[in-house]
Amino acid sequence: MTAADPFTMPLIAPFTGLRPAAGRAAELIAPPYDVMDTAEARALVAGRPWSFLHLSRPEVDFPADQCPDDPVCFARAATTLARMQAAGLLRRDARPCYYCYRLIRGAQVQTGLVVAASLAAYRKGRIRRHEVTLAAKEEGRVLQIAALNAQTGPALLIHRRLPQIDDTLAAITRGEPDVDILAADEVRHTLWPIADQPLIDLLTAGFEVQQRLYIADGHHRTAAAKRIGTARQAANPEHTGAEAYNRFLAVSFPADVLQVLSVNRLVRDLNGLGAADFLRRVAARFTVTASPVPVLPDRPGEFGLYLDESRDQIGHRAWYRLTLDPRRIPPADPVARLDVRLLQDQLLVPILGLGDPRHDPRIDFVGGIRGLEGLMQPVDSGAMRLAFSLYPTALSDLFAVADRGETMPPKCTWFETKLADGMVSLVLD
Repeated sequence: MTAADPFTMPLIAPFTGLRPAAGRAAELIAPPYDVMDTAEARALVAGRPWSFLHLSRPEVDFPADQCPDDPVCFARAATTLARMQAAGLLRRDARPCYYCYRLIRGAQVQTGLVVAASLAAYRKGRIRRHEVTLAAKEEGRVLQIAALNAQTGPALLIHRRLPQIDDTLAAITRGEPDVDILAADEVRHTLWPIADQPLIDLLTAGFEVQQRLYIADGHHRTAAAKRIGTARQAANPEHTGAEAYNRFLAVSFPADVLQVLSVNRLVRDLNGLGAADFLRRVAARFTVTASPVPVLPDRPGEFGLYLDESRDQIGHRAWYRLTLDPRRIPPADPVARLDVRLLQDQLLVPILGLGDPRHDPRIDFVGGIRGLEGLMQPVDSGAMRLAFSLYPTALSDLFAVADRGETMPPKCTWFETKLADGMVSLVLD
């Protein structure tokens, strides 16, 4: 058979989704695997034998010392998925569909489209990434996808607004959803399957006029899907380009409905410095102002510092507002001017001696959704010596970096509201 030209394949395609049976979604859906540690995942699956965390974090079904990426864990996940299907908890749609997916968290409403996105477009750069992935994290997702023969966690994509897409989804959401549940975190998840061919054609055409899509969240899932697709294409002498492994599971939203939060920093020690000496060195690059209240930066180039000074017998922990000397901000480089990079280049490396943040064990990260209390707790407990709060990265900066084919430093963005695993899965047969 002749392989399809990958660059003439549609940017998105409908697919026969594997979904919870009627009335069972609340038992199955789970937060994304990468927003929690193993202990938190174990707590979330307590009393929930069918949670998708048994598929995405299968180490929860093993003793606490089990390596999460051991193939035996993913073999257990495959067995669990088969049991879910045999018990009738999951069903496969009879014909290819798109799925309109709406999330509501408080006043935030975001409505997007669940699609099978083109890996050829991802390889070519029409679907753009903005992060460097870690080989070890990629490998874990490769093992999970290969064991399940399915992608169970969607990537989050961003598209430009287009009336053709907006109006079509608005009309669909006026009907009754197939799924409507309130999750434990008070996020409401609603889903409308779209099986009508004229509507499918309208949405496919609407995305075809998009110059680019952008990966907001799910870089490792997407990179893993690419590796699986490449390997299966090489092993398939009958490859046509139309196989499910040529695509990855994604939900695409217009940019203006997404909430972007910061990813804040924690550091274990002061690199051998005393607190007073550390603050003097910081003051050579930043304006340092003591703050009687926790500091949530209100503009780029500003940072909050929460410092444990008690180990120097000063006797307290204190907040400071750090404002970087604007002469130290490169005006034309979209990567170097990012706050995450400025903090790295102006403080974490030269003063605290930190290495690559992807590997240095002295640094850790806290998503902005946990608030300043979640940032302060590791310092208050003594696990960390200091913490930094950052101003959120703007989507315009993400676009600028991605459009140049460059990547941002690790942990630049935290997108809310998070997609649920288990609403729709893409089977790779």
